[in-house]
Order: sequence, then C-alpha cells, then structure tokens
Amino acid sequence: MGARILVIEDDADINEVTCTQLVRSGFDCTAAYSGSEARLLLERGTAEPSDDHGEAECGFDCIVTDLMLPGMSGERLITMLRERGAGVPIIVISARDTVADRVAVLGLGADDYLVKPFDLDELVVRVQAQLRGRGYGRTASSTIPATGTAAGSTQPVLTAGRWTLDPTARTFAIDHESVSLTNTEFAIVELLMAHPHTVFTKQQVYELCWNEPYMVDDNTVTAHVSKIRAKLKPSGTDMYIRTVWGLGFKLDA
Repeated sequence: MGARILVIEDDADINEVTCTQLVRSGFDCTAAYSGSEARLLLERGTAEPSDDHGEAECGFDCIVTDLMLPGMSGERLITMLRERGAGVPIIVISARDTVADRVAVLGLGADDYLVKPFDLDELVVRVQAQLRGRGYGRTASSTIPATGTAAGSTQPVLTAGRWTLDPTARTFAIDHESVSLTNTEFAIVELLMAHPHTVFTKQQVYELCWNEPYMVDDNTVTAHVSKIRAKLKPSGTDMYIRTVWGLGFKLDA
C-alpha cells in the first residue's frame, strides 16, 4: 500500500479529481469535505501508532488541504497539528494567491502552497517531494537507477525527439550529429532521457549524477543544465529540458 494521503477539500469535484490522480500515482487516499471531518480523522489516527514509523503521528503520511473549509479552517487545522508536535507534511491548495497569504500559511507550519487552479501532476510531484524529504516510504532516488554503465555490460540506446544517446558507447547526438558533453553533462542528459516526463529536483540530479550527498543549494546543478542548454541551442532543442518552477527539471521532447 502506498503512502496515506488525507485530502481536505469541501468542493466535491476538486476533492474527487485530486484523490483520483493521487490514487493513480500509487497513494492511498482518504477524502474529507470539512475541517471538522478532517479533525475527527486526524484525532482517530493519532490514537494508533503508525505501521510505517512506529509512532503516533496522525494516521497519515501527508495532508493536502484547502483553507476555506466548513467547520474548521485549514489554518486552524495546521496550527492544531503543529501545536501537538505532528511533523506530517502539509500541502495547502487555495484560491488565495497573494504573497501575504502564502507567507502567513507557511508561517503557521505548512510545508508547501499551491494556488488554484493547480496542475494535478504538479501536486503529485510536490507530494512525492515532501514524502521523500521526510523519509516516508520509497523515494524517487531509491527507485531510479543511477546513470552509467557497469564494465562489460550494455544498455539500450535512448531516444527522445531528435536526440540519441548510447550509454554504452558514451555518445550523444542530435539528428545523428555528435554533440560533445562532459561526463557530468552526459550523466544529466542520460538521467532525463531514461525517465522522460519525470521531474527531478536539484537534489536528486546532484545525488544521482555526482554520486555524492547533496548538502546545499549552490546552483551547481543549475549551472550545468545551463551549459547543456547552450550546447543544444544551435539545434533548437535546448527547450527539451524544461525547468519546473519550484521543483526541478524534466525532459519534455
């Protein structure tokens, strides 16, 4: 069973499509349609230890909540959880779109904030990022193979749009014209091509391509991606590597 997600949203249609998307992505979802209903579910979950972590948390691995809820507001729910010491990741989805709104809610203890209307795929990625950051369940890093080829082994040639990458021969070409990449640049392109449409955070890219722990956001990954794009620009394929704001990078050929 996947990580347990509580979706708190009084709009039944939004609640349904959100839960459907999360379930399709492998999560176990519970829907709540008011703040008071969510509070009951959270208090019930706190009474029993978590199977995954062996401690009383709140019965869920992540919470996705609106702010304007009947019975009990999202702000009050966040405050209640943090006052009780619950460290469960909380992602807010709200139509309130001012910087002041976001700052206030994050200041209460929320971990992320998406403005309605939001992209469902982006929400899934943000949930995954929060779970990964807290060490819940399987992480993208643990399920994505490291780049590179073991000695004596071969890997299939990767293609994406006009790109062709041969991991075994260590060659990269656009329209069959060879493009020179450094070892690190090659590893980044290989990672993205091996997992098209998957959003990788800078931490994931660094740990998978440098094979070192990611300590600080020092723009190393961003700088390397910029260099790759510069080499791709003459072919007009530099936009294959998309920056997903606030998340990371993905291949969109």
